[in-house]
Amino acid sequence: MLTTLKRIVQEMNQIPALDTALFRLASRVKQTLNVDSCSIYLADNEAKAFILKATDGLHPDAVENVRIGFTEGLIGLVGQREEPLNIANAQHHPRFKHYPEVKEDNYNAFLGTPITNQRRVLGVITLQQTDLRRFSEDEEAFLVTLAAQLALEITNADIRGALTLSHTAGNIAQQKNVRGIAGSPGLAIGTGFSPDKSINLKNWVVKQTRSPAEQIALYRKGVEVTRGHVDTLSQRLDDGLPEDVKSIFQLYHHLLDANSLGREVEEKIRQGWDAASSLKMVVEDYAARFRAMEDPYMQERAIDIIDLSDRILVNILQEQNGHKIAEKAISGPCILVADEVSATMLAECPRDKLQGIISVRGSNNSHAAILARAMGVPAVMGCQSVSPALLEDKEILLDGYSGEVIISPAREVKADFIQLIEEESAITEKIEAEADKPCESIDGCRMSLYINAGLSAEVELDAGQIGAGVGLYRTEIPFMLRERFPSEQEQVTLYRQILEAAPELPITMRTLDVGGDKPLPYFPINEENPFLGWRGIRLTLDHPEIFLVQIRAMLRANIGLNNLQIMLPMISTVSEVVEAKRLINQAFLEVSDEASGTDNVISRPKLGIMLEVPSVLYQLPQLAKYVDFFSVGSNDLTQYLLAVDRNNTRVASLYNSYHPSVLGALYDIVQKANASQTPVTICGEIAGEPAGALLLMGMGYRRLSMNGFNLRKINWLLRKVTLSECKQLLSLALTSSSQQEVFTHINEYLETKELAGLIRAGA
Repeated sequence: MLTTLKRIVQEMNQIPALDTALFRLASRVKQTLNVDSCSIYLADNEAKAFILKATDGLHPDAVENVRIGFTEGLIGLVGQREEPLNIANAQHHPRFKHYPEVKEDNYNAFLGTPITNQRRVLGVITLQQTDLRRFSEDEEAFLVTLAAQLALEITNADIRGALTLSHTAGNIAQQKNVRGIAGSPGLAIGTGFSPDKSINLKNWVVKQTRSPAEQIALYRKGVEVTRGHVDTLSQRLDDGLPEDVKSIFQLYHHLLDANSLGREVEEKIRQGWDAASSLKMVVEDYAARFRAMEDPYMQERAIDIIDLSDRILVNILQEQNGHKIAEKAISGPCILVADEVSATMLAECPRDKLQGIISVRGSNNSHAAILARAMGVPAVMGCQSVSPALLEDKEILLDGYSGEVIISPAREVKADFIQLIEEESAITEKIEAEADKPCESIDGCRMSLYINAGLSAEVELDAGQIGAGVGLYRTEIPFMLRERFPSEQEQVTLYRQILEAAPELPITMRTLDVGGDKPLPYFPINEENPFLGWRGIRLTLDHPEIFLVQIRAMLRANIGLNNLQIMLPMISTVSEVVEAKRLINQAFLEVSDEASGTDNVISRPKLGIMLEVPSVLYQLPQLAKYVDFFSVGSNDLTQYLLAVDRNNTRVASLYNSYHPSVLGALYDIVQKANASQTPVTICGEIAGEPAGALLLMGMGYRRLSMNGFNLRKINWLLRKVTLSECKQLLSLALTSSSQQEVFTHINEYLETKELAGLIRAGA
């Protein structure tokens, strides 16, 4: 039976039009189970009715014409109960309703099961038989299993706009709402524009060559042209864009280097493959390695490699054919749409026309998302189940706060959205006007705002948006961008640059946080459950040679400055802190000995730990004896408390830092930290969200660390409220039964303060 089921689903998947696929499905199920009828009804939530979409057994004229209310008949009963209904004599059931159009007078046996996805009933699939009998357990199990498979197809097709369930006539576009991951904040309106990616390595058919020397020359010329193109694109970015954001293109230059991809590509050519085929084989191998990694940042590097190589391919073909391949033109304000938006695509799009970005795949770790945030361009990433071709030339509303995308919006929806943009613009002007004011509430509560940094640390530093300092500098990014562990001197140079950028302000550097879900390309780790595996401090304590080199580099970089603070990630026991302190003391003595007899002043930096593993919540008094400060990693803490992998689309909706239990844990932490007189910062995403900042201030947090682009907004917001109001709001939140109730309280409060424009989708 399982083999038959797989075959039916595969046949359905091969039919592009869903309506046609449903008819094929009904026929195959009827034939396989040897029943008299199989029918599929889909839910129209606006009309509150199930519509007959396909059948083999009922009258064909009934398709699209029969509409059964959600509370009517046996179909409605299946939808209401959300479970299978197996009846020997349907016509004698009290909920049976006669629909003459379907011609089912001869049918008695009835089996219906709901088609459900993420707690929503999408439709009902039924079997009917002339005989008076109950369907067997095997038949019922088969239909339930098939319905689960069918639910995914219907969900995807609905998002793509393949279904037309409303009463709209003609070719008038219908509004579609889809959701992705918020990649860059802001609101945008524009027309969908998808760059031409018809020439790509994925579709290239490999070919052999008899002229390896010519193909090597062709490849080198293609790389040379691409290098010049990348330089031009980098220069085309806004003049105000910080240099380190532009340095994203350094990865492209690294890949273009002869010692990187070039050596392997040329070796393939010498083996008898042409330039394009050799490039394809090498690049697809590299991309597969990156995609296999658990860490989202490393997965995103596959996008960069493929994008760059597609450009090399285009230039190879242009050199080979002797003419330039035409590019699509952008006529007006556009939303850039692609399967995977790359940094170079973003740079190619004229800044005066680029309103927003939609990437079907990708996350907020992608280079495109990082660039978008630095440029102030709203972006939604990971917007799956939509095709760039379907969004081409469509009017699009994009909400970079919530990750929502509205395609072909209704007139009233667009009008409301325009009003939101106007409100946001007015608020932005107010925020900018008070950007240099201290972060202090109306009733005198002073807050310190720090930034989280890593790949783009100098963005905020160069732009003068560092606030009170750097609350989190992610040192693992430079490790990930190399093909080996960086040397001690390389690390000294990098860390010195960061520390010197703001010598009067504290810079908190987190020690290497890799392993498990964030493997280094040159230090692979394979684990069944990486989030509970060999990562963070566990890995570096097992490899003191890595830990000591990094600590020595930090201490040497801090000589004469004294603004370094060191933070340990993923601490779960007191013994880990004790062992880490022993190694730090060893490194300090070594660096001190080396500097003896010189004028260099070496200071011992403050040491802190990340609070992100739930076990430490119950050991804070003991841990406080060994460290100078705490820093709450609310992202991982939320993930572990709720047992939710936020990168898993099936359960990502359950991940929410405003869950009352998470808020309760955050409140307990600050109370215990204050009791032990240990300074505590919070550096998760909640700290940079307006709703989160209000609750955290009410809890007693006085140090918030966030992405640089949120700093001014949070500063402005906290200057408009009082501490007593935030405490009252917190009391309501902690006694709420759900995060939805928490958001309701926050929104009601902000409405009274005329600040509701700051909140989008509870954030």
